[in-house]
Amino acid sequence: MSSHPYPTLPDVVAEGLDVVFVGINPGLASALRGHSFSTPGNRMWPALHRSGFTPHRFRPEEERDLLGLGLGITSIVRRPTARAAELTPDEFRQGGEDLVRRMDALLRPSWLAFLGVIGYRAAFGARDAGVGAQPASIGGARVWVLPNPSGLNAHYPPSALAVEFAKLRVATGLPDRSGLTGDGPFEHRPT
Repeated sequence: MSSHPYPTLPDVVAEGLDVVFVGINPGLASALRGHSFSTPGNRMWPALHRSGFTPHRFRPEEERDLLGLGLGITSIVRRPTARAAELTPDEFRQGGEDLVRRMDALLRPSWLAFLGVIGYRAAFGARDAGVGAQPASIGGARVWVLPNPSGLNAHYPPSALAVEFAKLRVATGLPDRSGLTGDGPFEHRPT
């Protein structure tokens, strides 16, 4: 691991949040700007709004306003890179261990929502994990894996990304703050 001139991106977290969104690691542009998901083309902020998590489309500079909605942001690996592919298996494993310590000892959110199945698999050895609810819990938090909101993720266009985010929101019991979803097909049905 080489040293780099990029600052570490601060977490947007507090105790007892409803959902903490867990990215793989900060991008270089986001680290330089000091705000999460500030890379042009990243679809995190539109997905949060279109799925009903936020009342409007937040700008990266508004990220701390998520806390008032019971939402937070952190990452598995704290080292910024141009691409997640630059991370080593050891960085993923150590990042996963660090995340468990932070969530269990300090923050205790209700849900951890991993932004990308590859990062979750690499950090926690969950080779068969897919998008959706996971059988594992971390520090008492239920675990959900979402598609990566990066603009590079061609498997999930913006509308499909919003659908997956909305499924999580409904599972958590949080209300539709956007007024856009109406929760029609996402309505929670007891099993």
